[in-house]
Amino acid sequence: MDIFLSSLEMVLTVQVLGVILLGAVFGLFVGATPGLSATMAVALLVPVTFFLSPVAAIGAIVACSAMSIFAGDIPGALLRIPGTPASAAYMRELDALTQKGRLDLSLGLSMCVSVTGGLIGTLVLVVAAPQLARIALKFSSFEYFWLALLGLSCATMVAGRDRLKGMVSLLLGLALTMVGLDVTTGLPRYTFGIIDLQAGVSLIAVMIGAFALAEILRTASRELSRPQKPATAGLSILKGQFGNLWRFKLPVLRGSLMGTVIGALPGAGADIAAWIAFAVSQRFSKVRQNYGKGEPEAIAGSASANNAALSGSYVPALVFGIPGDSITAIVVGVLVLKGIQPGPMVLLTSPDLVNAIYIVFVLANLLIIPLGLAAVMGGRHVLGLRPGLLYPAILLMCVLGTFATNNALFDLWTLAAIGVLVWIMEANDYPAAPMVLGLVLGKIVEESFMSSMIKADGNLLGFFERPIAGTLGVITILVWLVPLLLSLRGRRVVRSELS
Repeated sequence: MDIFLSSLEMVLTVQVLGVILLGAVFGLFVGATPGLSATMAVALLVPVTFFLSPVAAIGAIVACSAMSIFAGDIPGALLRIPGTPASAAYMRELDALTQKGRLDLSLGLSMCVSVTGGLIGTLVLVVAAPQLARIALKFSSFEYFWLALLGLSCATMVAGRDRLKGMVSLLLGLALTMVGLDVTTGLPRYTFGIIDLQAGVSLIAVMIGAFALAEILRTASRELSRPQKPATAGLSILKGQFGNLWRFKLPVLRGSLMGTVIGALPGAGADIAAWIAFAVSQRFSKVRQNYGKGEPEAIAGSASANNAALSGSYVPALVFGIPGDSITAIVVGVLVLKGIQPGPMVLLTSPDLVNAIYIVFVLANLLIIPLGLAAVMGGRHVLGLRPGLLYPAILLMCVLGTFATNNALFDLWTLAAIGVLVWIMEANDYPAAPMVLGLVLGKIVEESFMSSMIKADGNLLGFFERPIAGTLGVITILVWLVPLLLSLRGRRVVRSELS
């Protein structure tokens, strides 16, 4: 109890609370800007942390990352443009609800489940950090291969009505992951002599091109003279959300726990957690036919995984000093600069600091409600602007966000090419989501497969010899076989009825 009170005193100071508030406001702005990810927001805060105490520095990073993950939903609902890669998984649901005049439901639910997921993730971090860290450390290339392959296997669930077109889009995304240096030999492939392609295709450029530029081109092909009617959302955005949380308690709890576990895996992160949580939520949903048409359950199951993944990523970072993602890599670096070495001993040598981080997580997630409410009430007026003024400004932000990622002019060509390609694809009912999912998970599948084959000396049975890998492998194979078996069974029933 004394340690907790000491930690509380460390957090409840004017400096720490002020820094947390400013970090949250900065994360809100960055997250709502297409192309500027949570990692970029945290990276921009690093020079500021040099002048702060360890608790204030971590507080700024936690508040900024938590707020930016939620803020990515705001342009997704208002403009059909996800602010962050994590928001792309359920952007169709946000947009569909907005088109139905339910902006209050889309962003209100997203806000509440983000807070709930973050708090559940923090609770799991407090209670089960050492146990989760041990599980995370047992993940080798074999487990990562099956986990990523399981995510790709669920891509057909986000493909829409036509599974074949969804598969074509997924294969296109996987083809994009092949561009660059070979993960095993280091030789360039499919670069066509272009040096900029040796680093591979930029995920940020593809995401902005697929969801932002394609949307701008689609809008430009329609009438631009009349402004759109502003969406209605105010303080009523929170009305009925407690009932929605209870109604979707199982998807929220499942998404939060999945997000925490996936976030604890080094190299995973909020975007992968959101995609997998969306696919799993649809798989076990009783209204799966409504997914893609504005189904609140899809938002509840995915948005809760986003912020929970942030909490989960701190598990290996704090307990073993191993970053769970790019954000916690920055956190570990900041702590080391402050003279604190993350690892097993930090729980014994600096328990007040660890408890202070837990308190900061709670405050950062609770801040999402007032700041997010203010952002939604202000951002809804964006739809009242004349599209001829609005979309050029959005295009400028997309260009700046894409260029700022790698400071590479070539990424702008990628942005343009992907934007035109997806515009043509969606005009012919080819979904963009499987392509982005293939690009996100494809590289993990390839790298894990090649590393595992080298470890197993080419023996495929090595993928099933480890307990966790074998379990994930069986689950993945069942995901492939069960729909096929059900389809064959349905055909036999139809034939028997006809005969």
